[in-house]
Amino acid sequence: MIIAILLLPVCIGAASALWLVLRASGSADTTWIPMLAGAACWLAVYLLLPRPMWLYVVGHELTHALWVWLFGGRVKKLRATAQGGHVIVSKTNFLIALAPYFFPFYAVIVVAVFATGHLLWNWHAYLAWFHLLLGAAYAFHLTLTCQILGLEQSDITSQGYLFSAVVIFLGNVMVLLLGLPLLAAQVDLPTALVWWRDCTMEVFRSVGRWF
Repeated sequence: MIIAILLLPVCIGAASALWLVLRASGSADTTWIPMLAGAACWLAVYLLLPRPMWLYVVGHELTHALWVWLFGGRVKKLRATAQGGHVIVSKTNFLIALAPYFFPFYAVIVVAVFATGHLLWNWHAYLAWFHLLLGAAYAFHLTLTCQILGLEQSDITSQGYLFSAVVIFLGNVMVLLLGLPLLAAQVDLPTALVWWRDCTMEVFRSVGRWF
């Protein structure tokens, strides 16, 4: 809880920096229009058709597995159904436990596939389709993550509600802070990180003046 409270100014600074990045990237129509169109297509599916919970659960459990591998652990068993899933691993920590709630697994796959294809076959002509699929994949992550957070999750209870909320919020904002400068190409990544630092320091200064 103490760590979560100390991270709150960092969250506010990250959100402020993200707002600055969004404002600076507003003119990138060739990026935003297909991405928003993709998100709208997914929202129509989400609201009008049966929700593909099995697909979400598979991505959720594979995200656990991926982060276990990143931390040098081993995955012993993985199970996923439309009603839920679980993964048995050799090690865990708060990032492994909470990664599925801020790491957009299918959006990362879309980026990886397009980056590979572009490197090998110059897929510049398909850039609009890439943004369309990316918008749909990220909207898929946001909507179903919000839905599943409405249910009791052992990942959340094991880490504590406040700490989990802070890590999930900060993780999602960090994904956008790192991703939007690369996609929209209106703000470079170092500038976005400097804005984050400056906004966070301003929050700390405001808190210091208040005390």
